[in-house]
Amino acid sequence: MALYHCSVAIAKLLGRKPYVDAHDEPIDILLTGTFYSDNWLSAHIVPLANSNKCRRLMLVTTFESTSFGTDGASNVELLRPPSWLCRVIGNVPARLMTFTWVALRRRPAWVGGFHLLFNGLIAQLVARLVGSRAMYFCVGGPMEVLGGGIWAENRVFCKLEVPDAKVEASLLRAVKRFDLIITMGRKAQEFIEEQGVDGTCMVVSGGIDAERFSYADQTRDIDFILVARLSPIKRIDSFLRAVAIVSGDHPSVRAVVIGDGELRSALESLAGELGIEDNLEFAGQQENVGQWLNRAKVFVLTSDSEGLALSLMEAMTCGLPAVVSNVGDLGSLVEHGLNGFLVGDRTPENFAAGMTTLVADDAMWSQFSAEARDAASHYKISAVSDRWDRILGLSV
Repeated sequence: MALYHCSVAIAKLLGRKPYVDAHDEPIDILLTGTFYSDNWLSAHIVPLANSNKCRRLMLVTTFESTSFGTDGASNVELLRPPSWLCRVIGNVPARLMTFTWVALRRRPAWVGGFHLLFNGLIAQLVARLVGSRAMYFCVGGPMEVLGGGIWAENRVFCKLEVPDAKVEASLLRAVKRFDLIITMGRKAQEFIEEQGVDGTCMVVSGGIDAERFSYADQTRDIDFILVARLSPIKRIDSFLRAVAIVSGDHPSVRAVVIGDGELRSALESLAGELGIEDNLEFAGQQENVGQWLNRAKVFVLTSDSEGLALSLMEAMTCGLPAVVSNVGDLGSLVEHGLNGFLVGDRTPENFAAGMTTLVADDAMWSQFSAEARDAASHYKISAVSDRWDRILGLSV
């Protein structure tokens, strides 16, 4: 980190003069990040690309999209590193090297990255080098810097054996220097502003495609659904244990896990140990997530850390009350006792209590479902694009 800060200072000193916007002219934006699904990609990229302030959005990624590009964002240019470079140095270094090369050649007005480690850090360094403004999408909330990034799911920083205050201070120093920080919810914004940022910090959650995710009045044959990567931070083991508890009183209860990841085999084994193989389905990656959501009654998220989860926004748009961890910015959308339940003490028993309450009371479920749809209506793509108009307009 000391070397990084030194590099930023040198880049600022020796780099190109700062980019100057022409008044009211649309601008070019260059971004990079690690993406896990087309839904996630579309939710964050399409609203920004559809802003009247965005002429062209260049996105450097190794993610193999199956449908992105058909979502009404014709000004998005997907750029992938050469396959030979990925084989030689790995996907992430190849992506960041390509990102740097594109920035040097095209010199966009804004250069940004999703997550601080390493995309955001590299974006800030490159921005100073080419004279662009630096943008950081704080997707994971305060956990991206707290403890020195030990909880940020980064392969390097997670090697810290214990939280490190010096590394945390160094990361916060980097965060303070971004020209624009985008958070997914208010709590993350408040945390960052408390650190004394030099630039602007704004809340811009992802935008939901109302055509792909909308409430359908149909038979719901799935009691509980969880949509997430099968990674340690999502604590899906707690979801399985909660399902096991609920099934004790409701033997016919049905649950589905949408997503895939490193823990799938371990979680399937745990389901067998808990005796819920007949109650639980691992559906893997699904393109038609909206259809699955409209078959379900309750959305559950048991994560240790979250921003404002896109999967939660999609679920509530489809009318699902939610039982979720009271972490990050999930409370920006879930109002406890109104459209779902926030679980502070994240034990399987506490998740199971909220889950049981909602499936056992049809009248409560209907009321919570209507409130969930109303809360999620503010996150449509058009509304988020309007917000980007205002944010980008601040820099003109």
